[in-house]
Amino acid sequence: MALRRRPPRRRILLSATVAGVLGVGLFLAGGLGLAPWPAAPTGTTPPVKAGSPPAGADPLAADITRLQAKLKETPRDEVALATLGLDYVQQAKSTADPAYYPKAEAVLKRSLALRTSDNFTAMGGMAALQAGRHQFTQALDWARKAVAVNPYNSSLYGTLADAYTQLGRYSEAADAVQRMVDLRPGAPSLSRASYVAELSGDITTARTDMRRALNDAAGPADAAFAHYYLGQLAYNNGDPATELTEAETGLTTAPGYTPLLQAKAQAEAALGHTDAALTDLTRAVQRVPQPEYVLQLGELYQSLGRNQEAAQQYQVFRAEQKLFTSNGVALDSDAALFEADHGDPGRALAIARQGLETRPFMDTHDALAWALHANGQDREALTESGQALAQGTRNALFHYHRAAIEQALGDQNAARDDLTKALSINPHFSPLLTPKAHTALTALKGTA
Repeated sequence: MALRRRPPRRRILLSATVAGVLGVGLFLAGGLGLAPWPAAPTGTTPPVKAGSPPAGADPLAADITRLQAKLKETPRDEVALATLGLDYVQQAKSTADPAYYPKAEAVLKRSLALRTSDNFTAMGGMAALQAGRHQFTQALDWARKAVAVNPYNSSLYGTLADAYTQLGRYSEAADAVQRMVDLRPGAPSLSRASYVAELSGDITTARTDMRRALNDAAGPADAAFAHYYLGQLAYNNGDPATELTEAETGLTTAPGYTPLLQAKAQAEAALGHTDAALTDLTRAVQRVPQPEYVLQLGELYQSLGRNQEAAQQYQVFRAEQKLFTSNGVALDSDAALFEADHGDPGRALAIARQGLETRPFMDTHDALAWALHANGQDREALTESGQALAQGTRNALFHYHRAAIEQALGDQNAARDDLTKALSINPHFSPLLTPKAHTALTALKGTA
């Protein structure tokens, strides 16, 4: 099932048995620290000296500063406008500040107004923008337009693959990843190939491809990215010790790479080092208040009985969701699961149903299943749970949710099997839900 490096003059084939799926967290949370794709041939937009930031500044912020200075001199440079739009999209992801999305939209539209027919950089930027906003049908439309203009740009196929994936069109996503690897077998394409394997249950191949991505890293940011996802592969399959090693190794390479700090905290919590986990996770939230980190910190506090501190984090999470929606981001699985677990089940169901319209991905099917269960609609919930697991992904949370639904429907044997599966995949999958899974499984075994 592996996607392999392309040998000279030969095509690399995906196995016909792979129903390829790609992880949204990987590519919509600012994953690869690379320019999304070359904006234009070398020499089209010369380096900018005026307004250049000091040496050692954040590369993305530095590029934004240079482009802004360039556009003060030549405001009708459509390539610079498109590239600035791409940078704004990446900055929104990297900083968890969705206010960059309207900025991105404005400059990308200016670029398209100046050059409409073959402006693949701006088209790709619009695809990335709509993906960041979880508007995946629009993302797909823009990605197709960009690929039609420039069918030899590997990164555009990555954007195309991401949109197909989140729309639940997994075979088309796999084809796009295959084309991306054929064109340029480097870190971005190999990372996506890793997810083709992981989310179809082939963890060995997923690790192999992510190791290849690490070997092909173009710099510290790319290496940190690969270490982060190697750690995630380990943690999601019950090995927090390896995740901790990957996080610590990555942090020696890129100390400022916040996802590795979050991963380190996750591993520490699973290993019982809760004080260290709280310290590192708090630092991660202070650096970049990603909603995922805020929610993780809240649930860790709650698992320790520190409910007031947990409530404070949940309040921050809710405020962030409002900020995201006000900047055009569609809510889906994370918000639905949060409401089902910590808030309003009715709102959870409304968010999940709407989320499935814009993002019919496996995570959204699982969130809808859980929201339906929270509202007592377990027959429909079981169907949605089946959709979440249909690709063969190894996901402990999905199996835990399915077990609770099956138990509510009176199918004790199936519930016992799914609880066993959840805990065998990852016995540390949630500081709040893992103890509940053990309690439920013990009770079910007692009635067998």
